[in-house]
Amino acid sequence: MNTLKDLYLDQIQDLYSATRQSRDIVIELEKAATNEELKEALHKGHNGISAGMDVMAGIARKHDVSPDGEHCKGMEGLVAEARAHVLEEEFGDSDVKDAMIITQYQRMAHYAIAGYGCVKAFAERLGLDEDVQLLDRHLSNTYDGDEKLTDLAKGGINKAAAA
Repeated sequence: MNTLKDLYLDQIQDLYSATRQSRDIVIELEKAATNEELKEALHKGHNGISAGMDVMAGIARKHDVSPDGEHCKGMEGLVAEARAHVLEEEFGDSDVKDAMIITQYQRMAHYAIAGYGCVKAFAERLGLDEDVQLLDRHLSNTYDGDEKLTDLAKGGINKAAAA
């Protein structure tokens, strides 16, 4: 790693790996959810993650690198946590399970938001205007998805889980 562009492309590959890993677990979280609005939000999240994966792959290829160059150990850990705390856990209440699904999804989303923010800043510094636009759009969509899950939690799922 000798230049900011080297770092930028390394992190694009890392985010590609992160999105690939999170996409599959979000499908499982959607199946495990009981609240219909949550299921719908997770389905949209899955579609957004797939779009992010495509964006990272496109940026990598545009710069003549394979999107598969890295394995994101951070997302690997978050996926393992989601699996353990949702899919392998026994719940006596479906609202509590839905609250845990939101928790695990948002942890993965916040990790992605941090990564997208960093690569967007690198792209800005490198003058990669097309990349900046793609990254900004995807970062904004990721924020929107995160806010939707916060609204669901505050709007009733957490209240039902506390009852």
